[in-house]
Amino acid sequence: MSPPRPFRRYLSYLDWLYNPFRSWDVTRVYDLLSTDVATQSALYLNLGYWTGEETLDEACHALADLVAGRAAMGPGDRVLDVGFGFADQDIRWLETCGPTHILGLNITRSQVEVARRRVDELGLSDRIDLREGSATEMPLPSASVEKVIALECAFHFRTRERFFEEAFRVLRPGGRLVTADIIPTPPAEDWLSRLKQRWSWRLVAGKFAIPAANAYTRAEYLDRLGKSGFVSVQVESIRDRVYVPLHEHLSRHPEVVERLHPAARAPARLALGLSARTLYAGLDYVLAVADKPG
Repeated sequence: MSPPRPFRRYLSYLDWLYNPFRSWDVTRVYDLLSTDVATQSALYLNLGYWTGEETLDEACHALADLVAGRAAMGPGDRVLDVGFGFADQDIRWLETCGPTHILGLNITRSQVEVARRRVDELGLSDRIDLREGSATEMPLPSASVEKVIALECAFHFRTRERFFEEAFRVLRPGGRLVTADIIPTPPAEDWLSRLKQRWSWRLVAGKFAIPAANAYTRAEYLDRLGKSGFVSVQVESIRDRVYVPLHEHLSRHPEVVERLHPAARAPARLALGLSARTLYAGLDYVLAVADKPG
């Protein structure tokens, strides 16, 4: 007799979190996580942007709003959202920015199915088209969208550079790419700080399927966007508005952690017992904006 599904899932969580000899691909990670999210009224998977927000939901909305603002998203735009998760940001952008159409690509079928159902229930499927597809092999014609957005997902792509090339191809002249992305911090000067950085980065990269080819800092990020053909490139670190305030919020509100899957709660509590400066020492968080020449 096979063990019940909840028990098998519990064992899978333990395997993912504690087995150092197995590497998981990105679709398997997100299939496992499913809808066990820490937000309360939404299904966001991002870390949020914190400028005084009082809940994780508010901070996740704030990050989506920040990205849309940097994209100058508005009426008339055809938007491509890659790695859309459960489509919370797409629903919000349609309500707050009013683009003509949003097309989503996501390689995780389980997320696509849930997101489509949510969009259908809201009666928005005529303006939000969510598809299973890759950000590095986009099934789209060239010069077909005004905006390309990658909200906290491009670090997964194999490779991010290939995604830049595809984003450039599908953008119309004068179109814009915006990413909210996780990359390594620039190396510290002293050896102890560098050791903390390596540990921090490897912990996250190993558990969340970040390819080694995507492990480069802000300066190279900017350079690779330029080599892909983009102009007016900006790569800004917003890590101080992401990691530490998130850590502090979770420390003050342990009930947020209780929304996670039971197998994930213990390591989450352990992480909150560490200093945020140590835990996130190796993680930068950047907001990148780049234009296709008009």
